[in-house]
Amino acid sequence: MKTIIKYDGSFEGLLTTIFHIYEQKLKLVSIENKKISTENFFDKSEIVVTDSKKANRVWKGLSKKISASAKRKIYKTYLSELPYMENTILEYVRLAMVAEKNIEKDFSNTYVLEIEKIVKKIDREKHRMDAFVRFRLTRDGIYFATIEPDFNVLPLNADHFKKRYADQKWIIYDVKRNYGVYYDLEKIEMVEMDLSNDVNLKSSENLYFSFEEFQFQELWGNYFKSTNIASRKNMKLHIKHVPKRYWKYLSEKNC
Repeated sequence: MKTIIKYDGSFEGLLTTIFHIYEQKLKLVSIENKKISTENFFDKSEIVVTDSKKANRVWKGLSKKISASAKRKIYKTYLSELPYMENTILEYVRLAMVAEKNIEKDFSNTYVLEIEKIVKKIDREKHRMDAFVRFRLTRDGIYFATIEPDFNVLPLNADHFKKRYADQKWIIYDVKRNYGVYYDLEKIEMVEMDLSNDVNLKSSENLYFSFEEFQFQELWGNYFKSTNIASRKNMKLHIKHVPKRYWKYLSEKNC
C-alpha cells in the first residue's frame, strides 16, 4: 500500500516532508499538496506539519552531495508547480543521497533529465518576465505592474528588478497566484492585495494611476505605431518572441 504524504504547498513544507520520509524510512510514497489533493480508498495518507529546523537539515544535507547550482535547480523545479514536481524532487534527492559520485550531469537518469527540462522552462519564463513587465505609476508614487506567468517565477524576478530599479518604489503583482513583491527602496517583501477589476482600466477614469501615466502610455503607443512598418510585419516571428498571452500586460499592445 502506498502512503500519500500531504504538505502545505510551501518549499519548507516540501523539505520537511522529505525529512519525514527519511525519518520514517518510507519507501512507497507520493507527496501531494494538501490544497489540491483528493482522497482515495486504496492508499493511506498522512499530513506533515512544516518544520523549519527539519527543512534546514535537509537543505544543508544536500550541500554535501550536490552543488549550490543543483540546489537552485531543485528550488526552480518546485516553482514550476507541475503536478508531479514533488515526487521528481524526492527521487532526485534520494538518488543524490546514495550516489557515490556527482549525479548532476547524469542525464541518462529519468529524474535528473526531467529536472533539467523543467529548469529550462522556468528560466525561459523568468527571462520573459524580466523583459515583459510594464510598470505604471500610481497616484501614491509607486510603480505597479501585474503579471500572470505560466510558472511561479516572481521570486526569481525580484532581485533583477531590485538592481534595475533601485531608486524607485515598486510592486510586481502576480494576479494568478494572488501575491506580489514590494520594494520600498531598502528591502523586498511579499504582499497580498485585494485588486478590483478597475485596476485594468485603460483610461484616466482609473483611480489607481496618475493622469501623467496615461499621457505617457498614449505617447508610447503613438511612438510604437509610428515606428511599425506594415510591409515588414512578420507576425509569426513576433508571436514567437512575444507570445500572445503576455500582450494584455504590455502597454504598447493596449493603445
